Amino acid sequence: MNHSEAAEKFTKDVDRTTWHDKTLWFVREKRDKAVFQIPEWEALREAGSRIKHNALSNLDEYLLEFEQNALKNGVKVHWAADGHEHNEIVLQILKETGATQMVKSKSMLTEECHLNEFLIEKGVDVVDTDLGERVVQLANEPPSHIVMPCIHWKKEEIGELFHEHLGTEKGASDPKYLAEAARQHLREKFMTRRAALTGVNFAVAETGGFVVCTNEGNADMGAHLADVHIASMGIEKIIPKARHLGVFLRLLARSATGQPITTYSSHFHRPRQGQTMHIIIVDNGRTTQLGRPDFRNSLKCIRCGACMNTCPVYRRSGGHSYHNAVAGPIGSILAPNLDMRKNADLPFASTLCGSCSNVCPVKIDIHDQLYKWRQVLAAEGYVDSTKKQGMKLMASVLSNPKLFRFSGKAGRTLMRLAPFSVSNPLNPWYKQREMPEPPKESFREWYVNREKK
Repeated sequence: MNHSEAAEKFTKDVDRTTWHDKTLWFVREKRDKAVFQIPEWEALREAGSRIKHNALSNLDEYLLEFEQNALKNGVKVHWAADGHEHNEIVLQILKETGATQMVKSKSMLTEECHLNEFLIEKGVDVVDTDLGERVVQLANEPPSHIVMPCIHWKKEEIGELFHEHLGTEKGASDPKYLAEAARQHLREKFMTRRAALTGVNFAVAETGGFVVCTNEGNADMGAHLADVHIASMGIEKIIPKARHLGVFLRLLARSATGQPITTYSSHFHRPRQGQTMHIIIVDNGRTTQLGRPDFRNSLKCIRCGACMNTCPVYRRSGGHSYHNAVAGPIGSILAPNLDMRKNADLPFASTLCGSCSNVCPVKIDIHDQLYKWRQVLAAEGYVDSTKKQGMKLMASVLSNPKLFRFSGKAGRTLMRLAPFSVSNPLNPWYKQREMPEPPKESFREWYVNREKK
């Protein structure tokens, strides 16, 4: 299904849609309260944007510097051109270790590479240890949000899921009870798995170290108890200096959940004694995006999810309607880079209101890129012919004042004399709304008459 079809399926459950919308807006309000407490917030955004711009402009040098310093620290460094190569490297590391079971903390890169499915097919038992990720894994579905993977689930539904898979009491829905059940379930996994995989929030070229940010401590548990720690990072995660971390750690949690800082900001530099540590540096289409001047800024993204929490389309359509690992506005400008034909619908899943760009902590021009992607996709022939002809007709009407005024008057008259022509199921707007009463005159007519008087 494309976005509009999947969104229509999600919005049929009016109660869930309304609840999903309000919940995400609540997170957006928390973000606003957190950032308004910092007088230098805009200076932090500007600093973060400039640091990322510098990193992207000198990406080759910083990545090589990071590799050199990581190797000095005793870390094994791997390079992967795409998702398949990344998955093969992970599998090879597990084979060399003799591990057939692995715990994994949240990593959107591994979702992008479909690592879980790949490893399970190869006979490896993979357990997601982030609570939200574990919920959707048990439900056999992908996450719908990059920070809150199961935001579309209600606590009663999670209670039923845990009853089925973890043996909790039937009908139990108390969040503390369910969280404790998950804690006990996952503790056994942490204690018995020899291999752990984490994502990477920031990789520091100067030190060869990297930082993983979590609120649950699951990344720490996995990495510290396992004999093998694998870290998967996209090439855009690099930052030049350790002192730059202070900027991003202040930006990330406030933008994501309204917290001053994530509960755990874990710094990894070298394996502990008796442990091996691997870092897999992954491209998977990122250099292609880097080579597109209009879209390279999207690689500044620090995966806070703020654009999702504010987007009126995402809040009402749900994350799964974007059919990609990263949903929402940022996903809609990243996904076409990977596959234009498959993701041609996503840049149109936006009102272009600009709220996403306003809240982005590193000042990505998201709504401008959504608009530019539409132009590219139309020029490349990936836009539906009906939509293309409709836009041409609209352009003709909007560029001709006389035709515009005539069309407006004709439309108002038609709505008055034959309301059934627009108030019917063939009109997509009518499916979710009541059509407004047509005005007796247009704004221009009202303004001209007012001036005459």
